[in-house]
Amino acid sequence: MQTKLLALAAVVCVCALPTRARAQTDEIQVYDGELTPPHKFNLTWHNNYTPSGIPTQPFPGANVADKSFNGVTEWAYGVTPWFEAGLYLPLYSRDKINGGTYDGFKLRALFAVPHAEDRRFFYGANFEFSINQKNWDENRFSSEIRPIIGWHLKPWDIIINPILDTEYDGLKNLDFAPATRIAYNFNDKWALAAEEYGDYGPLHDLAGPSDQAHILYGVVNHTMKLFEIEAGIGFGLTSTTDKVTIKLLVIKDLN
Repeated sequence: MQTKLLALAAVVCVCALPTRARAQTDEIQVYDGELTPPHKFNLTWHNNYTPSGIPTQPFPGANVADKSFNGVTEWAYGVTPWFEAGLYLPLYSRDKINGGTYDGFKLRALFAVPHAEDRRFFYGANFEFSINQKNWDENRFSSEIRPIIGWHLKPWDIIINPILDTEYDGLKNLDFAPATRIAYNFNDKWALAAEEYGDYGPLHDLAGPSDQAHILYGVVNHTMKLFEIEAGIGFGLTSTTDKVTIKLLVIKDLN
């Protein structure tokens, strides 16, 4: 009973958070600390489509979110029981202004407590380095620092990623963009979740409520014999976010 009340309270908190989600992204996922086994490869194909989004360019020459499609293949390799290396390549989009575009690539290093999926409390940290094309980001180089904190409460999962983004313009300009997931696992094959993605702005000058925004997703996970899928639909709850975004992840162990 206490576990269910804790999970319910977390869901309420997620839905109530005032945040600002970014219009364009290649990856819409909350990290749970699970690592590819050592000396094994994994592929995650990220896809998202925005049928109703912000129609203006966030900066000159940028892709437009409205009716855009974004995708990237994420290649992962298990180095040790606590370290996974990753490469996002290629990152690509199609929008109504620029058409089909190549958007850049990312390198990733994920560290987590071994066998996080089997632990009641788990933790880790992910680090990404991005090389961006001009249509994707105003900055050629950017990075993400993603701490991972979570609880497997069986059947509930509570996972928090208090993400910090940087464009290498000083520590004071680190951008706080948390992501949170509350999931109910029906069994080892099906799960239903609520996910929230937000952006509060730079740490030295957090945005006020009117400038924050957030997007809330309903997500389903299904594990099949050959691969796993994660599908969801997100709704922007303020004027500064896209109204509707659809995501689909296809996850496959390669050996």
